[in-house]
Amino acid sequence: MTDSNETILEVKDLKKTFGDHEVLKDISFSVNRGEVISVIGKSGSGKSTLLRNINLLEEPTDGDILFHGQSILADNFDLRQYRAHVGMVFQSFNLFHNLTVLDNVVVPQETVLKRDAAEAKAHALDLLKQVGMEPFINAKPGQLSGGQQQRVAIARAEAMDPEVLLFDEPTSALDPEMVDDVLNAMTALAHTGLTMIVVTHEMAFAQDVSDRVFFMDEGVIAESGTAEQIFEHPQEARTQEFLRRYLTRA
Repeated sequence: MTDSNETILEVKDLKKTFGDHEVLKDISFSVNRGEVISVIGKSGSGKSTLLRNINLLEEPTDGDILFHGQSILADNFDLRQYRAHVGMVFQSFNLFHNLTVLDNVVVPQETVLKRDAAEAKAHALDLLKQVGMEPFINAKPGQLSGGQQQRVAIARAEAMDPEVLLFDEPTSALDPEMVDDVLNAMTALAHTGLTMIVVTHEMAFAQDVSDRVFFMDEGVIAESGTAEQIFEHPQEARTQEFLRRYLTRA
């Protein structure tokens, strides 16, 4: 949970259009060190596009994104180093299927951070143990369940010592019985003080772990506040309607 007023990320008047379709409309917010932010909303509201813009997997149409006060859109900005500091966990795992579980966590440290092999391996083993995947270090991703692959992906992202970790619907591709293991790994991460932005449809996780919750609708942050404010006392009619539908389904 947040214990610092140091701003790491700032999103300023961010817009993203695909053809004539405006997916993000004037999004602005800042993220402090140690803060856990959950982004909720129905499908198509712009949540994943927001994360993909923050990580520059998509190029913003307008606006700016600052990392420690420096624009990530500047021509001389070191995008490779930025992605080492601002990691991302995808819904589709994105592991290297030709590498073992251990090497999936070791190799990025060696290639991007230039860590020596022994240090990278020790760090990888420690993180895989934390997410309960140490017994599977010699397995290939194809031998693992979806939940196991996602826990390896979380360990791989954490191995890069990120300042911020972005999660894009990390449990959406999983069978229901695998979701809790992944959420438990993410909750443990949140308690280490890591700064996290999580796009999720797991409302209990968002309610329990978040310092702030953003409700997105039609390309805007329609409402933001503490988890208690959003889940217990939502002000906007569309937030209320979304949560009502969720609670009816749950």
